[in-house]
Amino acid sequence: MKQICVLTGGGDAPGLNAVIRAVVKTAINVYQCRVFGALDGYDGFLKEDGIIPLDLAAVRGILPRGGTILGTANRGNPFARKVIRDGKEVIEDVSDDFLQAVQRMGIDALIVIGGDGTLHAALELYQKGVPVIGVPKTIDNDIGGTEVTFGFDTALTIATEALDRLHTTAESHHRVMVLELMGRDAGFIALHAGVAGGADVILIPEIPFKYEAILRKIRQRVQNGSHFSLIAISEGAHPLGGKPVYARRGDEVYVPRLGGIGEQVGRYLEEQGFETRVTVLGHIQRGGTPTAFDRWLATRYGSAAVHLAVAGRFGHMVSLQNGQVVDVPLEKALAVPKRVDLNGDAVRAARGLGISFGDE
Repeated sequence: MKQICVLTGGGDAPGLNAVIRAVVKTAINVYQCRVFGALDGYDGFLKEDGIIPLDLAAVRGILPRGGTILGTANRGNPFARKVIRDGKEVIEDVSDDFLQAVQRMGIDALIVIGGDGTLHAALELYQKGVPVIGVPKTIDNDIGGTEVTFGFDTALTIATEALDRLHTTAESHHRVMVLELMGRDAGFIALHAGVAGGADVILIPEIPFKYEAILRKIRQRVQNGSHFSLIAISEGAHPLGGKPVYARRGDEVYVPRLGGIGEQVGRYLEEQGFETRVTVLGHIQRGGTPTAFDRWLATRYGSAAVHLAVAGRFGHMVSLQNGQVVDVPLEKALAVPKRVDLNGDAVRAARGLGISFGDE
């Protein structure tokens, strides 16, 4: 193992720089490897000056920083890349060019830090011959094969703080406060933050809701003397028999962008006579300083990824299982996306507290 390259793809998440730092320091200090970074995800291998050297000085001071010093792109899939041909925008498979670039640069291992989309592309590249090691990253916590992804804890902390702040103003003005949170098709952020932040209603994609059930819960609280309510709603939540709300349609390159269900729920409650305010937390959940847990986990992942590469276990992903960092095949990890277990203790605990999921 002489040369390792690391890239960050997909949406940013707190802890990315901690992984990069751990990769560089472990590779240099333990194995005396040269380390490179690909700028803007997979795009770095497909453009001039897209690969830069990384030494110990390059990663000094980046541990507490959010984002990624390498840049990222959620549109850089080498199997579906937008290019201009004869003045027209077309979608092309440039994975062969990517493979040739990796081979030309003499990269012995490519450490890919990303979420579901980025790691699926990494698996396909591995199947074409790229020596890939995966590192799971997403605030949504929706990647299989691991108990948790770094970035989730920071997003959860921010979401919980938002609910704490909305609680006091909701109580003061006797309002219903709706907080729309990220998570895509998984409800982990809304569920965990909703329980931690004292939400009265939690709406997640895994449990289709009924508007009447939400209304019934709020009226029940009023009857019991609580003239305010907190609703934590995942962006992928949808009513029974309905579909998720999208702020932007997807195409061959971009995934559809969820957003707007909070406004729909807020509008319904206003029509029923309840003064309601809607807050969309958005990218505040993604940015800023990572929590201590995310720095700790990201550092362990980065170091383990280097050891995995040196051992030649390509096509595998580092993961956290029973508190230990181990590795699993990428194909196995990505086979089934992780979703909230409706029979798990988290949902049972929430129901036991009297929290409504809008389904009964």
